Amino acid sequence: MPIWIVFAGIIGGLLGFGALVDYIAKKRSIELDLEEGIKNASDAEQIYVENYLYQTKENNNHFQ
Repeated sequence: MPIWIVFAGIIGGLLGFGALVDYIAKKRSIELDLEEGIKNASDAEQIYVENYLYQTKENNNHFQ
């Protein structure tokens, strides 16, 4: 069996799984808010995420 068929199957399976999760979330009216999730993180995790977001913002501004 060619390797590209295996990779295509894996990628297709992941995309299908993502579509199924989105469908179920929309059907059950589940809201996924990333900002809400960080509120339950420790102080160190919050600092890490804020630094990451700041650096990402700075890098995006640098390339524009």
